[in-house]
Order: sequence, then C-alpha cells, then structure tokens
Amino acid sequence: MNHQASSHRSLEALLFISDEPVTSAVLAQALGADRPEVDAWCEELARGYDERGAGITLRNVAGGWRLTTHPEAAPVVEQFVLASRHVRLTKAALETLSIVAYKQPVTRHQISGIRGVNSEGVVRALLDRGLVAEVGREETPGRPVLYGTTPVFLERLGLPSLSALPALAPLLRAGAGDAEAEAAGTD
Repeated sequence: MNHQASSHRSLEALLFISDEPVTSAVLAQALGADRPEVDAWCEELARGYDERGAGITLRNVAGGWRLTTHPEAAPVVEQFVLASRHVRLTKAALETLSIVAYKQPVTRHQISGIRGVNSEGVVRALLDRGLVAEVGREETPGRPVLYGTTPVFLERLGLPSLSALPALAPLLRAGAGDAEAEAAGTD
C-alpha cells in the first residue's frame, strides 16, 4: 500500500473515532502531514463519499472535520436507534426494576438483599437505559444513594403514574399458587 493510501486510511480512522469536529491542525499533527495536505485529503474523502452515495458524509463544521450521517439516511438511523432502546430486559433487570418500582426510594444494598445477589451491574444498566435514576441519599451512615423509577419507566409501561402499578399482593398469591402446583407436579 502506498503512503497516500495509508494516510487516507489513518485519516478516516481518526475521523471515525472522533465524537466532535477535529481541526486540520490536530489531524495534521497526528498524521505527520501539513494542514493544506490534510484539508485536501478531507475534501477528497468527502467527494468520494458523495460520489458513491455513501450513508455518511464528511463536513467541515465548527472549525473542524466531522463524519456525519447523510441527511437522506437520518430517518432510518433514528428509527434504528430508537428501536434498539426497546431491547428486552434480562430477568435480573426485570427483578431489579420491579424492586425499585415497588420499594422506592431504595438503596442498591436493599435491592441486593431482596434479590440475594449483588445488583450493582444491573442497577447501572437500568440507570444507563434511563429507567431508574438517583433520587436522593439515605440519612444513614455513608449516605447511600436512593434509587427510584423515571418518567421513561412510566412511559415504557404505559402508566400515568406509579399509583397505576398493579397491586403486588394478588401477584404474589398467584406466584405462590404456581409454586405449589409445580411442587405437586401439576400445571
């Protein structure tokens, strides 16, 4: 591979990993090239994306170069991103979310005590998905974080408020009946 092709590949990789516009000066320093050369390479890359009808574009915005989604592809990308937020929750996540919903505000230690296993990773995953949030601190030594559900949780479950959560007692009785049936060997 020639030096220019290698430089183009490296330039493209740098642009790909950047989450904000990158100035020609920064790119030139990283590539060991001069700024006018880097600008020419960026313009060449941008033309190449446009000519082949790529789903991405390279634009000079806010004083730097940035890869972006092509405007014609934006609706499909947006739909995909939104749909991926609705990926099913694991059993551990559902258990943890139920505990938070019914016991809130609740500490991670309390959640782990109810589940019988360390729930730190599951709580973090629910925080990342926006279903659970920090809602305060407990007034005990160490002041542990208290967790509660979010409006996103209510929206995903189609509930107007937490008061619309189903009563827990009937669900527990139904679960106990299932366990008794299993123990007896019947369905």
